[in-house]
Amino acid sequence: MAPNLHAAPPPGNPKLLDQVRDVIRRKHYSLRTERSYTDWIRRFILFHNKRPPREMAETEISQFLTHLARDGQVAASTQNQALSAILFLYKEVLRQEIGWLENVERAKHPVRLPVVLSRDEVHKLFARLHGVHRLMAGLLYGSGLRLMECIRLRVKDVDFGYARITVRDGKGGKDRVTMLPVNLAHSFERHLQKPRQSTNPPPVIACGIRSRPRIGRGQRNVLSRNRVSWQDFSGARIISRAPQGRGYSHESRGAGLATTRPASRKVSAAEKRQ
Repeated sequence: MAPNLHAAPPPGNPKLLDQVRDVIRRKHYSLRTERSYTDWIRRFILFHNKRPPREMAETEISQFLTHLARDGQVAASTQNQALSAILFLYKEVLRQEIGWLENVERAKHPVRLPVVLSRDEVHKLFARLHGVHRLMAGLLYGSGLRLMECIRLRVKDVDFGYARITVRDGKGGKDRVTMLPVNLAHSFERHLQKPRQSTNPPPVIACGIRSRPRIGRGQRNVLSRNRVSWQDFSGARIISRAPQGRGYSHESRGAGLATTRPASRKVSAAEKRQ
């Protein structure tokens, strides 16, 4: 009987960090959270000489957090982030309850006064911005958008009639509605006509953000890059490099922060002699 070459390999026990990634992706946490949590869990295990986390408990966690504050001199927010990652490991991955953490040396929160720009300083700042960067800064300042929310903003999510913007997949994977500044509405509408009127191809922008899931060839014709409602408001082409294992990869029109240069061509030996 011929062997079955297409048979699935026997399932093995996944590594601990792979289990952490699986749970994080199952809960739809962001890529930055995944990288941060796996890094802190790795550092926690290495600090205790690669002891299995199942053999450790409150005492070892307290020792690691105290080490971060005393020897690493980390900020209070960094120590809290490490604690959140370790608690996620025990509660969500290992299904192991952790009691009260005693004798933890906490990093101190620095007391700082907030710095608020005056109106004159805001006007001077916007006077030095031009084009799409001025429009993006206006949205960040007037609508309260986060940077990545502004970059991912699409034309179909801007409602000029009600003067509002719908933020899709914001922090925590939630949608929300915010206002569209009235003084930006006219500039916004005028800017949206440029991609359709321009005959020059827009610049290519490469970034490593997570974008829409991969779509089929038939759907790609419907949600094509030429459909204005699905374009990002800057009109530039954006190429999203999908993180390994995330399953996201597409090319669309979008805003970005840095324009890529064309790939350099290899020069042959004959050309070098010339």
